[in-house]
Amino acid sequence: MRYPSINLLMPKQAILEEKICETEDTCSLKISLLDKGRFSFKPGQFNMLGVPGFGEAPFSISSLAIGDKTFIHTIRLAGNVTKRICELGIGEKLSFRGPYGNGWPLDKATGKYVVIVGGGIGIAPLRPVIYHILQKRKKFGKLFVLYGARTEDDMLYRKELKDWSELDGISVLLSVDEKPKTGLLDTHVGVVTTLIDKIDIPLSEAVSFICGPEIMMRFVARDFILRGQSANNIFLSMERRMNCGIAHCGHCQIGAKYVCKDGPVFAYADIRRFADTLL
Repeated sequence: MRYPSINLLMPKQAILEEKICETEDTCSLKISLLDKGRFSFKPGQFNMLGVPGFGEAPFSISSLAIGDKTFIHTIRLAGNVTKRICELGIGEKLSFRGPYGNGWPLDKATGKYVVIVGGGIGIAPLRPVIYHILQKRKKFGKLFVLYGARTEDDMLYRKELKDWSELDGISVLLSVDEKPKTGLLDTHVGVVTTLIDKIDIPLSEAVSFICGPEIMMRFVARDFILRGQSANNIFLSMERRMNCGIAHCGHCQIGAKYVCKDGPVFAYADIRRFADTLL
């Protein structure tokens, strides 16, 4: 008996349930699938979202699973596709493919200190990691969250950052390029790497998860190595240039790796040798 093949490029339908304005140019969308069956994913994976007539683009999942079919994407306006998706009204439909890629290796962090470093929109793929650790708090050591943005107004999840900072066993360290106006959050003026000196645990006993501009990830990773952390315990999310999501088009190839298939999460030891990155 011959079974029909599955078209991995065929999108499914989803519906927008809720929209949250995070900043002037960034929104979080709560999305639910309309097809039957359960949807599962790992923190760090991404989906391809689109609107017919406008195309599609890759977006990291920025939440843990909400029930069997619901999840959140945090999207920054950066072109026609993102603009159209963020313009959707509650109840409107969009196309969906995924989940794709691998996830953050949380099993490697079990029983260790965890350091999370995000820059700008890069905090979005790291947000489900934070919630995973908070849900399973006894399995992990002290958690450090380092987050940098241009201004306090550009910071995502500001209420959550404040709430996390008040919990035991977690240290939230924030930096901005410009002096804060409101004082809502305790922020340091400077780039995110200036926060590293405030980490008061031996990095040789920690696992790090980093996402942000490549140049930021480069300086953070190299600083961590100088402080004793193994390149095999530093993980980066290289979310860029994905197009098909299944390693067929070649748009996201870095050296011998495909970001959509072999990533988007890579160990720094595996990715830093490729010339077409800033790492």
